[in-house]
Amino acid sequence: MSAVEDIKPYGDDGREKAPQVESMFDSIAPAYDFMNHAMTAGLDRLWLRRLVGEAANGNPARILDMATGTGDVALALARRIPEADITGMDLSDGMLSKARAKKGAAGIKFVQADCCATGLPDGSFDLITIAYGLRNFADISAGLAEMLRLLRPGGKLLVLELSRPTSPIPAAFYNIYTATVIPVAGKLVSGDSNAYSYLPRSIAACPARGQMTALMDAAGFVDSSFRSLTMGVCTLYKAFKP
Repeated sequence: MSAVEDIKPYGDDGREKAPQVESMFDSIAPAYDFMNHAMTAGLDRLWLRRLVGEAANGNPARILDMATGTGDVALALARRIPEADITGMDLSDGMLSKARAKKGAAGIKFVQADCCATGLPDGSFDLITIAYGLRNFADISAGLAEMLRLLRPGGKLLVLELSRPTSPIPAAFYNIYTATVIPVAGKLVSGDSNAYSYLPRSIAACPARGQMTALMDAAGFVDSSFRSLTMGVCTLYKAFKP
């Protein structure tokens, strides 16, 4: 297990990480989309396009978007690959309610489940995507093992995750921004001060770049790689099931 798995949104209140994460996202669901766009200055849309562009390679027929949240990734995938059978999965019913309200005529199935233990059959998907969700898992290695199980042989995993810049000057600005602006803005907009102080702590503790691809390799994936986006503020990971 990595250090990020020990970081909980609400501290030591007697609950494990998974129920705390579920409560946090239920709490911030109404403000989630606004905060995502605002705190990234709209860069999240650029990162989403990178993810979807990579996802479309190979024209996958069956896609699972884990930690789908309010459904932005699943909806973008449905627009880009309209013939695909897409399932969006999340632990939070509050987030899924927002996703279902947004989906319109898109034929996406949204289901509530723990991404570390989905209960779905082996080899169910050609592609699994997850954006900004892996660091919230109670056990990242168990989550990666579950993704490997769910993919067909040759299937692809794409992970989009926030990360800290590696260059000193961008890192200095990033540290100030995430430590001061984001928690204050998050409390004002969402009313949950814990959620947006948890965010920078979880990003800082999450395995990134080579550490993350090493975890993917250990889980059984092959050809694991990463691409840094926007000076390293976000990272796109890719791996395959043998």
